[in-house]
Amino acid sequence: MTKRRGFTLIELLVVIAIIAILAAILFPVFAQARGQARKATCQSNLRQIGMAVQMYAQDYDGLYPYAKDASDAYVPQIWAGYPQCKAVIDAMPFLHDSPILSTPNWSTGSLTPYTKSRQVWRCAGDTGFDVLDNNFNCGGPCPLNARPTMYERYGASYLFRTEIAFRKLNIDTATAVTATGQEVGLAQLNILFDGNGGWHASPLRFDPLGWNPSGLRYTTLFADGHVKFLTYDDYQKAWNIQLAAPGSNPCQ
Repeated sequence: MTKRRGFTLIELLVVIAIIAILAAILFPVFAQARGQARKATCQSNLRQIGMAVQMYAQDYDGLYPYAKDASDAYVPQIWAGYPQCKAVIDAMPFLHDSPILSTPNWSTGSLTPYTKSRQVWRCAGDTGFDVLDNNFNCGGPCPLNARPTMYERYGASYLFRTEIAFRKLNIDTATAVTATGQEVGLAQLNILFDGNGGWHASPLRFDPLGWNPSGLRYTTLFADGHVKFLTYDDYQKAWNIQLAAPGSNPCQ
């Protein structure tokens, strides 16, 4: 009969070490793959919302949706310089279905008739946040409680460039200009984007030189319906596209 020999301690430790090395190599790859899948889901959602915007415009004489987002409703400091806008915002509907805080009820959004389900407003990468990393009108990032996720708290993982609604932009005739006065078309005008730039990249962080947003990335829907994944610098370029003369009141 053949005598069987068990593993020695050294052999067992070698096997464990090999497994640990393989795990260290593979886990980051799996995490990256999951991150790419979440990003792709968010891009798909925004494309569907872009088609809903197009359908809305067909029914409303070419106008983009007249609506607000969570930051408009719950961070009044954003519009502190435009009291006329604040008064209008209070009466505006949300762009999407939104939970009425402290109640079990939801309000109906402007785009609700044009979307198949509420889930199109949920970004798979949405992990919530505590401050708006794209708005520093509060002496720093403006606070907004978006926990446990922005979607669960407010009904959408995305924010809207509400100035488009105030300016009553028409999808057939709208134009904008760069900071240097160059006229551009709808393909450069951002209208909807991730509520937080850290969901698919590095979060906003504070270092010795101040707030560092360089690692932020935003999935962004443009006014012509295409979707793009933007670096922080490209995201700021999109925001610098002007819809009217600098300083003009969008609510007049």
